[in-house]
Amino acid sequence: MSASGAYRALLARLPVDYSDTLPGSEAELIGRIRLADVVINIRSSSRFTKKVFEQCGELRLLSIWGTGTDNVDLPAAASHGVTVTNTPGVSALSIGEHCLALLLSVARRIPRTDALIREGQWPKGQGVQMHGKTLGIVGLGAIGRRFAQLGAAIGMRVIAWTMHPDPALGFELVPLETLLRESDVVSLHLRLSDETRGMIGEREFSIMKPSAILINTARGPIVDEGALVDVLRTGRLAGAGLDVFDVEPLPAEHPLRQIPSAVLTAHSAGVTPEALEAGLQMAVDNVFHFLDGNPAHVV
Repeated sequence: MSASGAYRALLARLPVDYSDTLPGSEAELIGRIRLADVVINIRSSSRFTKKVFEQCGELRLLSIWGTGTDNVDLPAAASHGVTVTNTPGVSALSIGEHCLALLLSVARRIPRTDALIREGQWPKGQGVQMHGKTLGIVGLGAIGRRFAQLGAAIGMRVIAWTMHPDPALGFELVPLETLLRESDVVSLHLRLSDETRGMIGEREFSIMKPSAILINTARGPIVDEGALVDVLRTGRLAGAGLDVFDVEPLPAEHPLRQIPSAVLTAHSAGVTPEALEAGLQMAVDNVFHFLDGNPAHVV
């Protein structure tokens, strides 16, 4: 952290109490921030509940590093006079690249092939080419648009569905059912909300091609995880590249760990040095804008 220009700028302006470990409980989080006017939060596993806001009466700004705010009770924040800001689009390049890495890892069966070679085998001819295939983007925010560009760059046809359709976004927009039916790859780029929770479940998987691949770097609960496990186990879905899960860290006994057609990463799509510094810079800038009376990126 000491090497970060954004952090040095923060230290130059404000006294800072820095913690490099996640709070293990709600009580521990409250203990850390009870006297703080401003909190910068990096990881979505820290949950800012109604009780947190009730017991942290000095808090005026919660600056979130990241786009998602499903770990924050926004009505409770508002009722206690706490402004919440985020960093939209700051990780789009990093997460877009991660989506492409997951896609190619699943399509070319790279983790499985690597494991078999290390066991002394020599598997060949198991990969699938993505050029000429259809990439379906669900959600055209900054990350969705970036992955759409990368998909197009390797020769994929790109179609998209978004909650707020706008032809100016530059991609072919189709109904969600059409996207699920036609896509060889379905990639999710939505915020978690009451509207999107469980959005991809048994019915949606039944519409998708058995040869299709699902990519999820958004939030785990957007997908019905039990239904996903079922279609992967039975071969009704060819594979999945997953960076997010219902419970994180993924429990040791979780069935996804035993499914070879699933490539798993640890909610790390946006965790690169470049994205971390850019995100921290925006989160710090959000603090400065707030203190200067010009709040930016208010959720």
